[in-house]
Amino acid sequence: MTGNDLCFLTATELVRRIITKELSACDVMAAHLTQIDRFNPQLNAIVTLLPDRAMDQAARADEKLAHGDVLGPLHGLPIAHKDLVETKGIRTTFGSPIFQDFVPDRNALIVERLQAAGAITIGKTNTPEFGAGSQTFNNVFGQTPNPYNLAKTCGGSSGGAAVALATGMLPLADGSDFGGSLRNPASFCNVVGYRPTPGRVPTWPTPAAWFPFIVEGPMARTVEDVALMLSVMAGPDLRSPIAIQESGDQFAASLHHDFAGARVAWSRTLGGLPVKQSVTAVVDGQRQSFESLGCLVEEAEPDLSDADEIFKAWRAWYYWLAFSELLKANRGKIKDTIIWNIEQGRTLDGAQLAMVEQKRTVLYHRVREFMNTYKFLVLPVVQVPPFDITQEYVTEIDGVVLNSYIDWMRSCYYISVLGLPAVSVPCGFNADGLPVGVQIVGRYQDDLAVLQLAYAFQQVTEFWKQKPKIAQ
Repeated sequence: MTGNDLCFLTATELVRRIITKELSACDVMAAHLTQIDRFNPQLNAIVTLLPDRAMDQAARADEKLAHGDVLGPLHGLPIAHKDLVETKGIRTTFGSPIFQDFVPDRNALIVERLQAAGAITIGKTNTPEFGAGSQTFNNVFGQTPNPYNLAKTCGGSSGGAAVALATGMLPLADGSDFGGSLRNPASFCNVVGYRPTPGRVPTWPTPAAWFPFIVEGPMARTVEDVALMLSVMAGPDLRSPIAIQESGDQFAASLHHDFAGARVAWSRTLGGLPVKQSVTAVVDGQRQSFESLGCLVEEAEPDLSDADEIFKAWRAWYYWLAFSELLKANRGKIKDTIIWNIEQGRTLDGAQLAMVEQKRTVLYHRVREFMNTYKFLVLPVVQVPPFDITQEYVTEIDGVVLNSYIDWMRSCYYISVLGLPAVSVPCGFNADGLPVGVQIVGRYQDDLAVLQLAYAFQQVTEFWKQKPKIAQ
């Protein structure tokens, strides 16, 4: 087996081989560090790298195993954390010049859990400034291109993670998702990105502990690996008041499930959003795959009236909360779209927030009733294919002018408003050879069912096996 072949083994298989001593953790780490040396100079996916530290920890993992001690379900696996996630003793820039030399003295909760499960931190993955926008570039590290076409964007904001996975530089990566940041780059890079139910993976630290829109979650090349990672990320913690009081053990079990008779709502445009034909053609081409699983697939659209207004109001509220003090002292170091979002938050008043919260409650119950009929909602992840890397964001789709830097991501952020679990799974490639993901949305807190259907779809399609040419 070549080093490249080893790096494209699934995380589940890598752990099995480490535990059975077919491979050592040092073998696995060395192969991935070599892969990073090969591809990262072109791709800029991993922006902070700690190879010596990683190899030392791999050696310790092997020593533990030699004495019969398995560190956890992720024993010896390399992982890198999104550069929004605090990592003790490791530079964390948030993609901002304001924090380009910041080194935290604590780990985020998800880093604690991943490391406690045996994963070995090797560095940080690139992200747009403060995670704002689904295009990965910043003034600290620069751009991260799409590995399937270096002239295109990889998406974002977990773009570095998606690219590192797609090219075998990592077997697992974490990310976060406000308006699509786990799902969008997964779709653009032919990997799996999972947005869990809010509270499924507790978030700490955060300036808004009760806020249900921002979640952290797993990314990998396969659904099984995402589920493996979720099994150690999920579970209650008192530092998160919205944490779901269930362990992650359910996600470590088999994902096999019989979907005969499961009703699926098939949505091309989520109620009339502009979507490029090159996207809908790929997704529509896989309707038969769901039907082959026994699903009863029907064209149906939930009524998502007011979702846009709700999301934009609460996003602006959060940006004012999180970044207004930074803006006062650092206006010249913050990109224009973030400033716009912060200042949108400044204009909000109590009456406006009361109105959108009332609308969010009505929307929740309207969609709850829709999902009583349908177990799943299936739709495109992103309204466009990967676009030019020099373009900051999409400004129009098929002649429909978009009013803000996030409007092209409504197919993702409408789902964020609903609080439902959602996954992006590889669905095929358009005529230009660019990846397209399908988004599977489940009922409230039914994360396991979403992963089970995603796994079943993956098994009959196997698009995840198509590597970018750069990594073949």
